[in-house]
Amino acid sequence: MASTVTEEPSKDSASSRPGYGQLLRTRGAWTFLLPGFAARQPFAMLTISIVLLVQHTTGSYGAAGAAAAVTGVSMAVFAPYSGRLADRHGQRAVLIPGVLVHAVSGLTLTALALAHAPLWALFVAAVPTGASVPQVGPMVRARWGVKLQGSPLMSTAAAFESVTDELTFVVGPLLATALCTAVDPAAGLVTEATLTLVGGLLFAAQRSTQPAVTGGGHARVRHASALRIPGVRVLIVTFLGIGSVFGGMQVSLAAFTESIGSPGLNGILYGTFAAGNMLAGLVCGAIVWKVSPQRRLLVGYAALALAASGLWAAHSVLVLAALGLLVGMCIAPALITGYTLVESLVPAGARTEAFTWLTGAVALGQAAAVTVAGQLEDRLWGGAGFLVPMGGTLLALITLLALRSRLETRAAGRTVARGVGHRVPVAVD
Repeated sequence: MASTVTEEPSKDSASSRPGYGQLLRTRGAWTFLLPGFAARQPFAMLTISIVLLVQHTTGSYGAAGAAAAVTGVSMAVFAPYSGRLADRHGQRAVLIPGVLVHAVSGLTLTALALAHAPLWALFVAAVPTGASVPQVGPMVRARWGVKLQGSPLMSTAAAFESVTDELTFVVGPLLATALCTAVDPAAGLVTEATLTLVGGLLFAAQRSTQPAVTGGGHARVRHASALRIPGVRVLIVTFLGIGSVFGGMQVSLAAFTESIGSPGLNGILYGTFAAGNMLAGLVCGAIVWKVSPQRRLLVGYAALALAASGLWAAHSVLVLAALGLLVGMCIAPALITGYTLVESLVPAGARTEAFTWLTGAVALGQAAAVTVAGQLEDRLWGGAGFLVPMGGTLLALITLLALRSRLETRAAGRTVARGVGHRVPVAVD
């Protein structure tokens, strides 16, 4: 049932400062946070592990980027359907078979690469590997949405999740690079598959905190897709640009560090980039914003495009590390604000799907970026792959500026459906 309410913030709520301490004291939060962190860790290892393994076995960054891109495209295509199934049938029902398929297909891809199978065979194995990537991040965000209905802590939760994501992108590439360079080129993918299986099953076991299934009862409900909401489509384009930064950085940093004879620096440079993202996320979550999220997204994304435009001109480790740190610091505000806008644009019953559209957009942007950046690194000068983050963010910024009105919520009174300030009608048979 939806009802119209007028919300007057009390003096106490206005003066209180929602913070991480208050957020982490939310009852039951730790039961899904800890296994959720373990389950999402492999996500940051997958692309770089594929790039390093396939480049080792083929000698080509173009082939490595293409194999990683197939995985990313497959994930981007299937992730929203995974989110929709999780909304309708429960997260556990989707997660358990997903992690099993992912582990098997990831190990198959590893075996084919080591056997020097043709590139088309790697592509075939990459499809189920990407399609079955567990969408743990969106599932955790959906659980926060249930726990914090209508709470000012929602933006803090969005910031906390961004920080958690970026912590995985600090640890993941470092771990994958160390395993692939110091142990064996296949060690990264093998570890990724193992962690996905173990972490995913642990997260799926936390049944008490998963959102309620939206399609129960005797009535059959046809739920509108989150993709039908105009603001979600604008955010998808925005997140595609962010994905181009991740993908372009991964390939270009790997090529740069190999060109100077120090491949071990790859994980450190990428970790510096991710650390900037994490630090900015911590700051964003600690601020009580008076500026609207729509305005914050525009300003933050413009800063990201400007910072990414300077990467291609860096020719030393120190300069590249400094620019990478700056780019990372600009990504976090855009990610956090985009996820925060989902809370006001999308009803609770479609939020996991909406979050997976955004996650899938990052994966798709990353997939396109690793392909293009790999070709540029092979065919042009060293560092040409850094043109990809510049182009991706500039195109997304133009789209965001042109369609910014789509991110505004309807404001005549406030319609609340399950604690969310925007309701999409559903047809009931």
